[in-house]
Parts: sequence; structure tokens; C-alpha cells
Amino acid sequence: MAMSSIRSALARVLIAPKLRPPRRFAATAAAGDTQPERVAAEMVRYALGGAVRRSSPEEAMRILEQGASNLQGGGEGSAEAVGMLMLAMSTLLYRSGRRQDAMEKLKATQQVAPSAAFRVAAWEALMGLHMEAGQEISYSVSPNDSVDLSFKDDSKWSDQDHLKFRVNAIKGLIALLNGETESAQLFADGCRDFAGRGKHQTESAAVSYGEYLHCVGDFPMATQVYESVLEAARMEDKSGNLLTAANMIPEEVSLGATCSYGQLLSHSGKFGEAEDYLTRALQKAEEQFGANHPKVGIVLTCVARMYKLKAKSEGSSSIMVQEGLYRRALEVLKAPSINSEGTNKHLDWRDIISLARGEYAELLLIQSNRKAEGERMKEWAEGAWKNRRLTLAQALDFSEPSKPTIVVDTRIGRVL
Repeated sequence: MAMSSIRSALARVLIAPKLRPPRRFAATAAAGDTQPERVAAEMVRYALGGAVRRSSPEEAMRILEQGASNLQGGGEGSAEAVGMLMLAMSTLLYRSGRRQDAMEKLKATQQVAPSAAFRVAAWEALMGLHMEAGQEISYSVSPNDSVDLSFKDDSKWSDQDHLKFRVNAIKGLIALLNGETESAQLFADGCRDFAGRGKHQTESAAVSYGEYLHCVGDFPMATQVYESVLEAARMEDKSGNLLTAANMIPEEVSLGATCSYGQLLSHSGKFGEAEDYLTRALQKAEEQFGANHPKVGIVLTCVARMYKLKAKSEGSSSIMVQEGLYRRALEVLKAPSINSEGTNKHLDWRDIISLARGEYAELLLIQSNRKAEGERMKEWAEGAWKNRRLTLAQALDFSEPSKPTIVVDTRIGRVL
């Protein structure tokens, strides 16, 4: 839809709300949706979809801001429409590398959310960005924190199974990052009955549940969960999943599930299938973000680790392949020099950089002429590693499925 057409549709909403929309909207605009919601959904698809790639993020943001301004206080469905547009604005800010601005927009969305569904969507994305930024969070956080609920008359998120699943999955993810595996299990137990249904924007929650199972060694169940998410992703129209934002949108979830499943297959010794899925993940990352985006570096790290496990299993060597992948991953991740000081300072993608450097160091240490470089790199990686569940040495030494393992989550760029 051209920008002029969107403006015309908005004018029709405000002037003659009983008129039918000028054309049929995507199937995800349910029959019960109001016209403001349908117009907002079309704007979101335009601003975040393929059409905007021919324009600029600034133009896309203007479209969303104009829509929110025009729909504000426009009658039935206008609050929901504005909520959709605000979630989309946060996604656009995040894609533009403005993580902090995206977080502020999500906080604002929580405050004006017209229902528990919008509040949970904003909170889920906000927690995702906090985790990506490496910030300290407690699993006791709630979508109701810092929100004035005195004027809200909607049902509670805790009374709706699909929303409770999304909240529990985030809490479990936070607990895993905090090294509190027993607490993570409590939240995972609350996810078991709902995982895999693939409805109500719960795919991201299902990926989190699958990653928990993967981390604790329940590979059969993790396989079922990952496969159900990937099947749902193939069947669904991603453009219609409008109650998600930032690093929890369907494209991020599909990438995350593909990469995590590839890691699971490599941990299971199924290297042919693992290579296939990790290659798909790499292609998705490049298509969605560009060849030089940090998410590409995250997937490259997973590919290199797969080749390490394959070489170990087969008694072969792939040093040159692994080294090339780690070098490229670190370059894309903009890793600081190993001669730089201050590994305790804030560092974006710290988990992945320290993991890649630790793996790279192992390759150098077995080469006599590069051992000194390997020692320096190992020392840097150990100083930067902050994972609370496993030491770096434990993370590097995966030997059998029964032992605790790590999973790289591409959505939040963290090592679980």
C-alpha cells in the first residue's frame, strides 16, 4: 500500500468509521477486528515489510508515528491500533541499532497497553532487550511492574494460559542466564502443557522452553519442541503476528529455532542435518540483517562449533575451516583486540565473543608456533566470560549429551 493510500485509509477511519476497508486485509486481521486495527495492521506490514526496504527507516517511522497520532482517541479499536503501531515502532528502533530507544518505547507501550495481551507483548520484548544488553534482571519481574493498573479493566495475564506461558518462558530464560537452573525448571514445568501448540504468538516462548530442555540434556523433548516451532513458522504468515516486538518477532524466532535446532543436532552427533540447519540459519541471518550484522557472527560461531564436534567425532581435523569461521565471526561482532584492557567494562555480545575467543584459543594452543597467541587469547576469553551456569572450560568441553551443555540463543545473543 502506497503512503498516500495509507493516509486515505486513515482519513476514512476518522471520518466514516462504518465504511468497509478499501480492500481485503491479511488473514490475520480477524473478522472481529475493527477498522482502526486493520488500518494499523496494514501500516505495520508496510513499515516493517519488504516495501520499506526501498525507502528509509525514517520514512517508515514517520508512517507509524502519523498513524498513531491520527488514530489516537478515534473510537472502538483505536487503542489497540495505537498499541500495534507502538510495538512496531520499537521493532523499527531495534532494527536501526537504537536498542535503548526501543526499550523506552516498549516501556511507554506497557503504560498505555489496552489489554493484558499488549502488556505482555511489550514486556516480553523489553526483557529480551535487557537480556541482550547483558543487564542484571531477576526472574521475579512481572508484566505488571511499574504499570498503573488502576484504570485497567481487562482480564489478568495470569488468567490466560497463552499469556502465562509467554511470561513463564521469559522468567525461565532469565533464571537460566542467572545460573538458577532449579528456578528455571519451575517455570519450565509451567510451559510443558502449552509448548508446541503454535498459537497466540507463543512460538518465542516455545523456543525458550526448548532451549531449557536442550541445556539440561532432554534432547528428545527439545527436538519435539524445536520441530513444532519450525513447522508452525513454515505454516504461518509472519506478517500477521502483530503482538510481538524487537528481538521476539517471528523472524527472530524462526532464526533462533533454526539455529538452536542445528546446535541440538550437532550435540546429538547428526552432523549432516546440523550443517543443513545451521546453513539455513546463516542464510536467514544474512537475508534479514545483512552480511555484516552481529547476528551473522553469532550463527558463524555456532557453525564453527559444529565443525569442532564433527572433527572430534570423526577423528579428523578442520582447523583451517574453524579458524576462518571464528575469525570472521569476531570481525562481524566487532570484538576488541585481545591486547585491550577492561574486559569487565560493558561489551556488546560479550557471551558470544568470549565463547568464540575461547574456542579460537584452543585451535591456536595445539599449534606450537602460535601457542603464545593462544595463551593470550585464552586469558582474554576467561576474563570476559561471565556465564553463571558453566565455566568457560566446561562450555568448551562438550563430550556427551548427558552432561550439561550450552545453547547459543540468537534472539538475545547470549549463551545459556
